[in-house]
Amino acid sequence: MNVFDVLTERGFIKQTTHEGLPELLEKEKVTFYIGFDPTADSLHVGHFVQLMAMAHMQRAGHRPIALVGGGTAMVGDPSGKTDMRKMMTRETIVRNSEKFRKQMGRFLDFTEGQAVMTDNSDWLLDLNYISFLREIGAVFSVNKMLTADCFKRRLEKGLTFLEFNYMLMQAYDFLVLNRKYGCALQLGGDDQWSNILAGADLIRRKERKPAYGMTFTLLLTSDGRKMGKTETGALWLDAEKTSPYEFYQYWRNVADADVGNCLSLLTFMPMDEVKRLASLKDSAINEAKKVLAFEVTKQVHGEEEARAAQQAAEAMFGQGGQEDGVPSTEITKDGLDENKKVIDLLIFCGLTASRGEGRRLIAGGGLSINGEKVTDEFKEIRPDDFDGGEILIKKGKKVFHKVKLAE
Repeated sequence: MNVFDVLTERGFIKQTTHEGLPELLEKEKVTFYIGFDPTADSLHVGHFVQLMAMAHMQRAGHRPIALVGGGTAMVGDPSGKTDMRKMMTRETIVRNSEKFRKQMGRFLDFTEGQAVMTDNSDWLLDLNYISFLREIGAVFSVNKMLTADCFKRRLEKGLTFLEFNYMLMQAYDFLVLNRKYGCALQLGGDDQWSNILAGADLIRRKERKPAYGMTFTLLLTSDGRKMGKTETGALWLDAEKTSPYEFYQYWRNVADADVGNCLSLLTFMPMDEVKRLASLKDSAINEAKKVLAFEVTKQVHGEEEARAAQQAAEAMFGQGGQEDGVPSTEITKDGLDENKKVIDLLIFCGLTASRGEGRRLIAGGGLSINGEKVTDEFKEIRPDDFDGGEILIKKGKKVFHKVKLAE
């Protein structure tokens, strides 16, 4: 099956810029790219869909370029924003870029040139402004740019000239990658439509050869809201920002109507199995949610962490027969009052032999309570922390222990 058909069947594709793309993907091995501006210190679940699409393309024999936007992040993309992005220092952008690079390695194979990772700061930061205006700016119509959604929405509140340059910079990225790597296709979320179209048109005008764009559906709930928002903020792909347990639980608790779409976009499961799981009704749909939660957690954090998160969830909520295998300690309210500091509670439960050992465990990032990493050795556990009368402590990667609050 043509990868275009695969992506269509799985629900990725929203729009394409020019005719002929399905035929091109059928006949040739195409070099393509997606850009990721490092505006935070981790990729989030919105990037997850795009990384999965890149992985499908690579599996079909096409070559991905993961472009880290170290240069464009200095300006900020106005797409979908009601206000100007906060300006970031070069040092912050470099630090964020390094974290992006590590996370992308879980999705794409960069060995032996099978994928390319590059940074647009290499060509954007030292641009000669007059030369750029003469070569690139002369090709763009301001009238046409102002009709783009990414600009039109901002005109009433105010659009800075800094941000107005973003479309030209992204289009120039595509041109540079076309000249350097033969890149003929840019992919991205549908909110990037105007920028992607501008880049494809720029190559067609400057290089006199075909170039294409393709956008993906945004990850939305069945009632139209963006997925990936939790009570504590975004759902990050970095385990330090969103623990594997919290990540697993998010997908375990999606709405019944969203299971099929998430399985289709965020796993590599065959579509026949996706459709079977999505068709389950009533209590049976919970089995599909368990599959979804495990598969997406495995994709992002690896099988070991996915298994540990699954076991922790089952132990915490008494689902799946894992509860008997998790040691537990009962504590009275008076006992909790005497051992409310985490380092004391660890000793009380026999998980550490001393306060010093507890401090080292916490300092090394090896302790979580109810899926939340503990970073403060003086953190106090209170009766209202006991969800359903118990808390779940995770020590290291594999040790789980329940603490039950006596009536």
